[in-house]
Amino acid sequence: MLQIPYIRENRDLIIERFTKRNLEAIETIDEILELDEQRKGTQQSMDNDLAESNKLAKQIGELYKSGKAVEANELKEQTKLLKEKSSEEKTKLHEIEEAQINLLYQLPNVPNEIVPNGNSDADNKILSEHGEACTFDFDAAPHWDLAKQYGLIDFEVGVKIAGAGFPVYLGKGAKLQRALINFFLDEAENAGYGEVIPPLVVNEASGYGTGQLPDKEGQMYHVGEDDLYLIPTAEVPITNIYRNVILKESDFPIKKSGYTPCFRREAGSYGKDVRGLNRLHQFDKVEIIQITHPSKSYEALDHMVDHIKGLLNKLGLQYRVLLLCGGDLGFTAAITYDFEVYSAAQNRWLEVSSVSNVETFQANRLKLRFKNKEGKIELAHTLNGSALALPRIMAALLENNQVEDGIKIPEELVPYTKFDKID
Repeated sequence: MLQIPYIRENRDLIIERFTKRNLEAIETIDEILELDEQRKGTQQSMDNDLAESNKLAKQIGELYKSGKAVEANELKEQTKLLKEKSSEEKTKLHEIEEAQINLLYQLPNVPNEIVPNGNSDADNKILSEHGEACTFDFDAAPHWDLAKQYGLIDFEVGVKIAGAGFPVYLGKGAKLQRALINFFLDEAENAGYGEVIPPLVVNEASGYGTGQLPDKEGQMYHVGEDDLYLIPTAEVPITNIYRNVILKESDFPIKKSGYTPCFRREAGSYGKDVRGLNRLHQFDKVEIIQITHPSKSYEALDHMVDHIKGLLNKLGLQYRVLLLCGGDLGFTAAITYDFEVYSAAQNRWLEVSSVSNVETFQANRLKLRFKNKEGKIELAHTLNGSALALPRIMAALLENNQVEDGIKIPEELVPYTKFDKID
């Protein structure tokens, strides 16, 4: 959530940067600033009334002591009117603040200056490409056929149990999934990320804290009776550990990782791009989180990008790094780098990670602050990234490592799988 002083001081810059998102927000921004003037005016009136009421109370006490009950009672009538006025102003102030916060919740983060203009993923900027393309001297099969042939994943029984988008992993497919999770967690630990096992459901305050609510309310599974939400990513519960916390500057950087299942309704998803593991309602992911000093957050972002490059290099996957355009940028992000791996059998790129610097956007909602060396309270910066999301990694590994008589396991994973080939 954007801060009011920041909006006031940078109105024109924010309006200009929002054009990167193809967002026209002049009316909303000006309404927020007008409401803030009303808030300050109402608060000042309340403060004046309180001061006047305190002054009258002192006079009333002195009059009673002097035996001037009639004069004291007259002043008491004035204090009664002041109390009624103050109650009305308090209600008005609450209404102004509620209207203002609702408008603030509508505004996304301000894109970084290097974020390119664009309308969709077609306008994202390809920054680099790594690895060699796979070649086959036979007809390569897509992962859903390989999964069926070798008994790795049963999509049909998942439909029977829960519905489309809930696959059942079997045998070596389940072991490969578990191997990837453990590999990603170990690599995160080696990079200094402390492991967290968080809840898989969060309350409404947590959803608002990290920006999933109200923006992605329709994409989250809601447990109505308990008013809880199934998490769309471990970013939500892990970052909320620090909600309403004041850190010390010496606490930075805070680096956390966590494996969780993730749940997304993905309403409106259909067609060939969602077949097999390409888009699921439930999937596994290892997330990395950093909470940093504002002056260090872009250095932290670079380190997170390098960490994910290292994972993909070790898995031997062909991948590319993209800088998302404003039209494809997530609601909370100031800047996002996407990683895509190449699926040789599907002949297309598959997104496997997004790494974002959210700057103070979540911290302002979370009241996640720190005390600087001068003793002043500031908002921290938060960052998050997939390291990695498993479904499309699994799809690419199966497709790109297939041979005529099976599927080879990358060398880095063999200590985890305890087998080097699926056949």
